[in-house]
Amino acid sequence: MTLYAAYGTNLDPARMGERCPHSPLSTTGWLTGWRLTFGGEDLGWDGALSTIVEDPIDQVFVAVYDVTREDEADLDGWEAADSGLYRKTKVRVSTLTGETLVWTYVLDAYEGGLPSASYLGMLADAAEAADAPADYVTALRARPCRSTGL
Repeated sequence: MTLYAAYGTNLDPARMGERCPHSPLSTTGWLTGWRLTFGGEDLGWDGALSTIVEDPIDQVFVAVYDVTREDEADLDGWEAADSGLYRKTKVRVSTLTGETLVWTYVLDAYEGGLPSASYLGMLADAAEAADAPADYVTALRARPCRSTGL
């Protein structure tokens, strides 16, 4: 088993339960020194895609899952890591019990562009389902977005 930090729609425990049925939620925490952003607008089917970039004054709420090898391979398919759209990177998550080394996906494209309103809503709903702080969810819902898909 290996620890995976979800920051996008995989924050939703129900979604992860469908995608990775053998991989339980371990904890939640923060990627300190990173920020949530969007990129690859020309690659997404509905606007820009979520990703994270290093930023010394920001943080991103994450859910940490204990992922089996089988579920990891399936998740790579869901996240298009097997096609090169996303790549894996190691990050440190700050939790209530200390720092933990985990892996996560990072978009392999330039930062920029706007997500669709529906995608941004899915991200905010996923954060809410993962018990992210209310101000974090509110800030997600207030981000600029496309009013319609591509």
